[in-house]
Amino acid sequence: MASHNGNGPVLFAYDGSEYSKAAIREAGRQLRAGRSAIVLNVFEPEASEPFAPSPMNAPTPLQEGLELDASRLADEGAELARASGFDAEPSAEPGQPVWRRIVDAAREHDASIVVMGSHGRTGLSLFLMGSIAAATARHTDRPVLIVHDRASMKGNHDRTA
Repeated sequence: MASHNGNGPVLFAYDGSEYSKAAIREAGRQLRAGRSAIVLNVFEPEASEPFAPSPMNAPTPLQEGLELDASRLADEGAELARASGFDAEPSAEPGQPVWRRIVDAAREHDASIVVMGSHGRTGLSLFLMGSIAAATARHTDRPVLIVHDRASMKGNHDRTA
């Protein structure tokens, strides 16, 4: 794999989950303030379409809705990243599988690090659903910070109101 200069932006893989929010907050604690960042939400339009694509690849209402939701999530993540000390820009992009789009975006933007939350799947759910975080880490030459939100994994018992 090609090397990178290490001066690129932080790439946040953001899905709106408590895990991805915790990853942004943790990166804000661990990484230098003021760094540029891209908050990427990847959506899978083909996976959500139960029937054949529309004629001439015109977007369907479902695809348009997915794109709007992805843009909204990317905006939300960028706001959180800004509040955590980053100069962040949102990005919503289609991709399948999701990990490949994250790896490709990291390369395209020459990201210095990829930051993402992990849902902490184990056993059968890991086997059936896989792990986007694990696949991303396996397939990129970039450093990857994977954050587990312990409070979320415990059912929010440790959080205050």
